[in-house]
Amino acid sequence: MVEEEEKKTEETKPEEKKVEEKAEEGAVKEKETEAKAEPAKEVSAERPLEKGDFVLIDLTGRAEDTGEIIETSVEETAKNTGAYSEERTYGPRVVVVGEGWLMKGLDSALIGLKVGAEAKIEVQPQDAFGERDPDKVKMVPYRLLRSKGVNPSVGVQVEYEGRTALVRSIGAGRVQLDYNPALAGRKLLYEVKILKRFETDEEKIKALIQRRIAGIDLKKFGLKVMKKKVSIDIPEEVLYGENLQLVKRGLSLDVMKFFPNVEEVSFTETFKPERSSEQQNQN
Repeated sequence: MVEEEEKKTEETKPEEKKVEEKAEEGAVKEKETEAKAEPAKEVSAERPLEKGDFVLIDLTGRAEDTGEIIETSVEETAKNTGAYSEERTYGPRVVVVGEGWLMKGLDSALIGLKVGAEAKIEVQPQDAFGERDPDKVKMVPYRLLRSKGVNPSVGVQVEYEGRTALVRSIGAGRVQLDYNPALAGRKLLYEVKILKRFETDEEKIKALIQRRIAGIDLKKFGLKVMKKKVSIDIPEEVLYGENLQLVKRGLSLDVMKFFPNVEEVSFTETFKPERSSEQQNQN
């Protein structure tokens, strides 16, 4: 009986070894799978925004006390709220985080957000347009204003002595002029969405072009980025715009600021003759 039991034990050992070998193989495969999966997680994870990042954002800002929209990059929002103006250019804005292109409280709040994030940001008066300064409120005789060609009305901005002021009140022959910014002392509420982060040098320079020359399709600009030189081909429709030379100078300074290795920025302006419909049909 003992010999039979020993034989059975010996016969089962190879089977146990096979099970153990399969288990070990499975464990190895699991480890290999885990090792392969880890880098994928790192690649897909968006790093938070940092100072110096070039990003594209949409934003809408309101005054907390009245809900009035003070600015928005979204045309639909402007139209739906009665804040639309034909004089403004709507569309996502290019921002370099920490460069002061936005008010202080809003700019600093972008740090730590990720691409695709939507955030509601409270901006305190001291981080927006500042606190109201009582010394900037003046009482001016009504007759004096009229003699200068100023016709004051409550709630209307007027130009007096080379400065812009808001008429707060009129009474007893005097007008109260407030030289504080209209939004001074008020908390602001912003809704912000991070649409994109520009990664390559070419993307960043095109973003700078978009900031300086809004409303023009970036595909129409030619761009060549070299080690120490950047060449920009300006489309003809931009050439007739106002202050083009100032725009080009500003863009050159932007490029050389953010890309210290660049020593020269050149612009090419190309004019093409208008072609008749017959010539176009021949081609």
